[in-house]
Parts: sequence; structure tokens; C-alpha cells
Amino acid sequence: MLPWIQLDSATIPGEDGELRLKQRGSEFSIMLGANELMNSRLSGSEEALATLSWERIKAHPKPRMLIGGLGMGFTLRAALAILPENAGVTVAELVPAVVAWARGPMAEVFKGCLDDPRVAIHQGDVGEAIRAGKGAYDAILLDVDNGPDGLTRKSNDRLYDFAGLRAARDALRPGGVLAVWSSGPDPDFTRRLKDSGFSVDAVNTRANGKRGGARHVIWLAMKPTR
Repeated sequence: MLPWIQLDSATIPGEDGELRLKQRGSEFSIMLGANELMNSRLSGSEEALATLSWERIKAHPKPRMLIGGLGMGFTLRAALAILPENAGVTVAELVPAVVAWARGPMAEVFKGCLDDPRVAIHQGDVGEAIRAGKGAYDAILLDVDNGPDGLTRKSNDRLYDFAGLRAARDALRPGGVLAVWSSGPDPDFTRRLKDSGFSVDAVNTRANGKRGGARHVIWLAMKPTR
């Protein structure tokens, strides 16, 4: 079996953690300490984050989507495959190196999606983009941690507390959806979403789509239409 080779590392702004990009043959992995955050062979639930969200907003004209976390681009590519030509997608990525990896060693994985005219990159905290975008989005997709707690960055906890959920609700247009990816269930977060004024579905997905893999959860929290 081919050994893993570390290609690069990057510090997380404001944190002590370090991301490491590794490659084994055509396979890539992004690690945080001993935790594998993402792998290029496993994309099913990240793609579902986009497709399930689109199902909730496909009647919206000129949809605007905010994706928190570029990762390996699976959610972005899935969104671009189904969004209309007049859509707009903002991707908020905190770590500059992740964008550089997308255009460099992982260019084959990303397949040029960052050059799509519908895409804009926000280099910074997705929480800032949310707070600055009142009524700006039809969908906000969050995949910046292993769930609704700050694994990669403790300050990400603020995305999932009551103040963060109210900010997300304010940033959504009527009938918009807040979608949150997680490696597992969290009943407390479900209750917090409901208490923040959303109607909520928690959908089970598989890491490798129809081919199986680990079970993940996507919360789809809808803002009322009025």
C-alpha cells in the first residue's frame, strides 16, 4: 500500500490547531491532529448538504447560497450542478491555504469549480458573512466542524448558540433554509433550532452516498415564509 505523504500544513487563524494536507496516490486527506476532517474518497453526505438544501429552495428566483467551509469542494460542486445560471454562491473559508490547495495540489478534485462565474470566495469567518448579510441568502450551508460544536475552532461554537442561530435566521430570506452537517445526532441542537424559530428536519445520510459508509446527520432548518 502506498504511504501517506504530507504535502502542506496551515495554522487556523486565532487557534492553536494546524491543518495538514496529505496524499496517498490519487487520494487526499485533510487532518486536524489525529482527526481526519475530510477525505477525497468520501463525499456523499457533503453532496447531500447541497442537494437537500436545493430541494427546499428550488422555487426561489435567483437563489443566493452561502457555504461555510470550502473543504474539498464537494458541497460547492454539487450545488453548482443543480443551481440555475442566475444563482450566486458565496463560499466562506477561514484558512487561506485551503483555497490555495484547491487551486494547487487538489485542482483535479475541484475540477475548476472556483472559476465558475456564479462563485465568490469570502476569505474569512462564515459567522462574519452571516452577520453582515441580513436577508441576503436563500440557503446557508454549514460544514465547518464535525457537528454543532467547535472542533476545528472553538469560536465556531458561536455559530450554533442562540445568538448565532438568530443571526442565521436574520440572514435568510423568508422560506430560506439553514443546513448544518454533522458526524452524528445532537438532540440538544435540534431543540435549539426549534426554539430559535425554525421548523426542523434531521436527515440521516451516509458518508459515501448510496454506497454506504458512516452515518451522518444534516439538519434542515426552515425560516417561516412570513
